[in-house]
Amino acid sequence: MVEAANIFPLHKVEHNAIISMHGDITIAYKVSLPEIFTLSDRDYENYHQSWVKAIRVLLPHTVFHKSDWFFESAYQADYEKAGNDVLSRSSETFFNEREFMEHECFVFLTMKPSARKLSSSSYSNILRKSIVPKQVMTSGLYGEFLDAAGQFERILTDSGYVTLEQFDDDALSGTANQPGIIERYLFLLPKDGAAGIRDIHIDRGIKIGDQYADLYSLSDTADLPAMVGSRINYDKYSTDRTKFSVGFASPLGGLLNCNHIFNQYLFIEDEQKTLKRLESKKLRLQSLSAYSRENAISRDSVNDFLNEAIALGRQPVKAHFNLLVWADEAFKMKKSKNLVSAAMAQLDGVAKLETDGAAQIWFAGLPGNQADFPMNDTFDTFIEQATCLFNLESNYRSSLSPFGIRLGDRLTGKPVHVDISDEPMQLGWTSNRSKMLIGGSGSGKSFLVNHIMRSYHQQGAHCVLIDIGHSYKGLCELLGGYYFTYSEASPIQFNPFFLAEGEALDTEKKESIKTLLLALWKKDDEPYRRSEYIAISNALTGYYTYLSQHNDVFPCFNSFYDYLMNEYLKVLEDGKVKEKDFDISNFLYVLNPYYRGGEFDYLLNASQNLDMLQERFIVFELDNVKDHPILFPVVTLVIMELIISKMRKLKGIRKVVLIEEAWKAIAKEGMAEYIQYLYKTMRKFYGEPIVVTQEIEDIISSPIVKQAIINNSDCKILLDQSKYQNKFDLLQELLGLDDKQKAQILSMNKANDPSRKYKEVFIALGQQHSKIYRTEVSMEEYLCYTTEEKEKVMVQEYAQKYGSMQKGIMMLAQELRAKSNKH
Repeated sequence: MVEAANIFPLHKVEHNAIISMHGDITIAYKVSLPEIFTLSDRDYENYHQSWVKAIRVLLPHTVFHKSDWFFESAYQADYEKAGNDVLSRSSETFFNEREFMEHECFVFLTMKPSARKLSSSSYSNILRKSIVPKQVMTSGLYGEFLDAAGQFERILTDSGYVTLEQFDDDALSGTANQPGIIERYLFLLPKDGAAGIRDIHIDRGIKIGDQYADLYSLSDTADLPAMVGSRINYDKYSTDRTKFSVGFASPLGGLLNCNHIFNQYLFIEDEQKTLKRLESKKLRLQSLSAYSRENAISRDSVNDFLNEAIALGRQPVKAHFNLLVWADEAFKMKKSKNLVSAAMAQLDGVAKLETDGAAQIWFAGLPGNQADFPMNDTFDTFIEQATCLFNLESNYRSSLSPFGIRLGDRLTGKPVHVDISDEPMQLGWTSNRSKMLIGGSGSGKSFLVNHIMRSYHQQGAHCVLIDIGHSYKGLCELLGGYYFTYSEASPIQFNPFFLAEGEALDTEKKESIKTLLLALWKKDDEPYRRSEYIAISNALTGYYTYLSQHNDVFPCFNSFYDYLMNEYLKVLEDGKVKEKDFDISNFLYVLNPYYRGGEFDYLLNASQNLDMLQERFIVFELDNVKDHPILFPVVTLVIMELIISKMRKLKGIRKVVLIEEAWKAIAKEGMAEYIQYLYKTMRKFYGEPIVVTQEIEDIISSPIVKQAIINNSDCKILLDQSKYQNKFDLLQELLGLDDKQKAQILSMNKANDPSRKYKEVFIALGQQHSKIYRTEVSMEEYLCYTTEEKEKVMVQEYAQKYGSMQKGIMMLAQELRAKSNKH
């Protein structure tokens, strides 16, 4: 048996580089690629050209090796982060062990001495008893190599599509506790895998520890795709009207669902020598063409290649692509073989299963040993064509922002942390936090909005929701918020006169009460006189002075009315206010229905849910009052006062105002200016207005939404729009969507996993950044968010039975899961 030390091709790791026994020097980069399903046709073309430009600057005798590693992995629940929150813990449990493909991308640049003998199937390090360095590097060549590598890195980074981070010595060779990239490749270790040595067998195929491995190559021109490009259509997400794009080689990357490493090699040789070699080859084939039609065809192919190289200035290179696929059981390899064959077929290529040469190709992929690649397993091509076979995309990544919501990635549903508020502003994608959400009935709108609101509340935001349809009652009860709604048994109640502890009667509070009193007194088309305004202002000042002197008097409309009759009338009788300036009798008469014993005496005399300024979750449910001529205007005024008060008084605290379908009712009451004001002003006060609507027609027919909301919403959220597929152009124009975003929107829910229950959501941040996520929730979250009447009733029954919404949801979820498991 030959000792590993005698055949191991690497000499040492120093100065952030790997030095081989032959004097080859390799530097390595960890590469961050764009997220899959996020690029447009133009993006793919520009991205592809960036790779071409970057590789062009590399020196002759450089080996470019791009290696994409995909490991089967599973999400690990973080209960410590979830804390004691019932829904957060249920979400962690729900996603625990969710399978996904962990992806990493590396680029290795190897400089080999110009006199380095090329490897072939009969000449390889792995077949030799020992290795002795043949020569040392030419003086100054290393500096030129580093300069070229720096240019390569700069071109790719400046493209805006990728970022590169060079490996240091520890990342290359590893430490005592953490394996380096060399060790990880040899022993197929995942990102967080423990260091350890495994047996490697190469006599009958490749076996590394308990992992069986197969190697499939794309190295024969006969097996290559007839046509290549920067992108291909992804049929699962395409429609008759839109073509959904993915990278040309994506079927061999993130879309291949098994453990694999996708290796992409380019060998950059002396261009003139390569052309001279091909000219000689053409002449040989010319002399043999009379004896064989194959020789004639080969001669013509070589001639066409040379013509293209010279006429178009193409740079010829040698290339090789392979897939190393592995599994821990032999029978799984049959499934992997079928997956690889299907993936290759999507590219119109054929995968060759390597047998005798598999070990040599695999060993040449060892970081630092790329120069030992068997060149008879490569083919001649140009950089432009070769780079089309690069894997261009990666998985969805979680935002580093501490604030955000949990959504799922589109391929597997793996949870990702998404910030659609703060990070986009910091990155300059958006200029405000305003949002607009469009989703028809059954599209998952209520689930998504419930999920967003719960996440915001959990992270300290003050949430005010204006709803029609009781979509947020369960969540409000779970969070212990205020829920204002109207019914005969429990009519809607407010108390605008109440001041919480530590709160003073400031100008803003005073103005809001005056506005409310004038609205109750005067008709919409009836103006008030300046003297009346001043008289009411004086009455309010006197009332709060009176309250400060009488601690036993509870502030509300009833006590204010009593003050007017018992105290303020004396002021008028003293002649300080003339009747022609303020008709107190008319004022008291018109407001009498809101006083004790009147028809609406409940409306402004609430004794519960009083401290709305400090309450962090408030829902106004307007379904039963939206058409009421008296109640609805009062409710809208109270809501306005609350929102403005929170905006101006809660410094440094996030404020979220969500207006569901209620915006249509509010708009009828002359509140268009107020909605416009919210959208233009809230960003200055750390606020986020969100308007939700169902139909495209609502947007078109309403100048408020069309002008105020659309123009000022840098974040646009759309749910399933498939029924508007044939008239989507109008919506596209209204929302300012590009063709990429149109294709994304119309691809939603077209290829959902049938074994899982979820809806997809499109989120656009500014003009350039858009993505589709899953909205997938646990059973407990589902029961909290559901708008199905039967399920809502069941949740309420369990909440009453077990004493709280939390316990009720937990017990009901357990029972439903138990029933499901039985079936």
